[in-house]
Amino acid sequence: MARSKTNIFDALEKIRSERSELDAKEAKLRSEAASELGKQLLDCGAETIPPAKLKQLFKLISAKGIDAALAKLEAT
Repeated sequence: MARSKTNIFDALEKIRSERSELDAKEAKLRSEAASELGKQLLDCGAETIPPAKLKQLFKLISAKGIDAALAKLEAT
């Protein structure tokens, strides 16, 4: 019985370790994605938009859906 419990604890530790590794990998990928998005924003001149307005814009786009937001902008 003691052997079985040890395996359970080992399995839990392994999962925690894997989760920690995945969290670190996610943080790295998110940082890389943010850098890439930043480059795209700079390429289209978005550095002239105040950060608060840019955040508001993207929240509205996310709420409406990208296709609906683009269609609405193209109609004006």
